[in-house]
Amino acid sequence: IVMYIGQVSKDILKWPRPLSPPVVKLEMRTDAEYGMPSTHAMAATAISFSFLIATMNQYKYPFELGLVAALVFSTLVCLSRLYTGMHTVLDVIGGALISAVLLVLLYPAWDMIDHLLLTSPFCPLLSIVVPLVLCYNYPKLDYYSPTRGDTTTILGAGAGATVGFWLNNQYAASAYTSKSVRLGFPLITSKTAVVVLARFFVGIFVVLLTRQLMKSVVLGMLRYRYKFPIGDLEARRRLEVEVPYKFITYSSVGFSATVIVPLLHKLLGLM
Repeated sequence: IVMYIGQVSKDILKWPRPLSPPVVKLEMRTDAEYGMPSTHAMAATAISFSFLIATMNQYKYPFELGLVAALVFSTLVCLSRLYTGMHTVLDVIGGALISAVLLVLLYPAWDMIDHLLLTSPFCPLLSIVVPLVLCYNYPKLDYYSPTRGDTTTILGAGAGATVGFWLNNQYAASAYTSKSVRLGFPLITSKTAVVVLARFFVGIFVVLLTRQLMKSVVLGMLRYRYKFPIGDLEARRRLEVEVPYKFITYSSVGFSATVIVPLLHKLLGLM
């Protein structure tokens, strides 16, 4: 929700990025995008403070420590956007404020949304259809910008992960419980560290393999359907190619990360 609102706002407001000179731009990939609001600032604020809110009653750690960590993380990301010359101070402040408002508005509905996403029989259908409709109806620009592709990537990954969580809740251990569990952080031993690293590298390998395989398969099918050569970048930027290519690829990545990777961890004894 945060990233979609941020990306769409850029293409509706059409505020330019800082002029160079006077700033020195250290990142060129997203230079074609508009600047207001900073979606990096939005994501950093949303992720860090959502994590704080979601864990402060589940784990035994000082709230002050969590608050400082969330502030430091979000502030560093915001400052990095100024340092790289990609945003103005107003872009960054605007992004952080939009995320803060969204957190305040949505927090009361978190449990209800979570329950519906995990238990509703309509969850898989809505999780795929709604993001696809949003991607196909993304605001049109006079020139190509990576915002639509990036938004499709984000919504696709979210859709795949949501379907994965729903599936796990239906056929594996139920993730929805009304009980409040307070856990402490485990003591890190050498054996624990090895298991954690093994889980990480297995997960990364499966996710990257899924991405590469799906990218090749989907692009191959779209090239056959729309008759464009492998290296035709302009063809890959067309709506009818970019949206299904990115959505299917990254929804598969999200699904793999939430279903395939945990199953593989279990089979390998890494749970």
